[in-house]
Amino acid sequence: MINILENKNIMTAIKASLDAGKVIMQVYDTSFNVEIKDDKSPLTEADKKANEVINSYLIDTEIPIISEENKQIDYSIRKNWDTCWIVDPVDGTKEFIKRNGEFTVNIALVESGRPILGVIYVPTIKRLYFANVEEKHAYSADLTSHDSSIDTVGANAKPLKPKTSSNSVEVVGSRSHMSQETLDFVENIRSSGKEVSIVSKGSSLKFCIVAEGKADVYPRFAPTMEWDTAAGQAICNAVGINVISQATKEPLLYNKENLLNPWFVTSK
Repeated sequence: MINILENKNIMTAIKASLDAGKVIMQVYDTSFNVEIKDDKSPLTEADKKANEVINSYLIDTEIPIISEENKQIDYSIRKNWDTCWIVDPVDGTKEFIKRNGEFTVNIALVESGRPILGVIYVPTIKRLYFANVEEKHAYSADLTSHDSSIDTVGANAKPLKPKTSSNSVEVVGSRSHMSQETLDFVENIRSSGKEVSIVSKGSSLKFCIVAEGKADVYPRFAPTMEWDTAAGQAICNAVGINVISQATKEPLLYNKENLLNPWFVTSK
């Protein structure tokens, strides 16, 4: 067993993400209904069921939970939380609805505003990413079942290694949210004499492909919420990749009064 899996909280988050992936795929394989929430974002039965599963695991840790699908707790209470979970039961609901497979389960543990553990699960291909930032360990594991044990995860885990720099730069672009500012960012790299190619991905997979060396940089000049990024930031931070706010030039912070993120760039 690799050391990272002896951490009780990461074990809990992994079990929660795998079980959530199982119920998500049960919905994915049916003709599901789509609701539109007050913020105009889509919601399916998968979001609700996965949220219930994840909450059932995390509640036993007695650490408070911020989830996209939970009723949001007022900041007057949250500001006293030194540690909390940040969860997106289905990140990439638009990709889920399109049935392109590029959606994830995101679970992060945040301490003093910074992600310290992160788990991202890709249910369609049963790929699990997990990281402990303090120990600087991040892994992916390809599984054959949503019911895989922690021992099986450990046996299949491979360390993530970011790319070394070269003259060609692979920029991760959003599958559904490519903005003019992102295109300008790409042109800026090109003008420095480097070859640029764009890799399109949905959901928090954009963080994962940078962490595992399949891309160099992920600029995000469009709105995201804390639950979209916390787990991905943990996985990137664990392998020495920064997620930097364009507003403050500092790493993104969590459990803020406003859970909306500033624009950011993910790179070495």
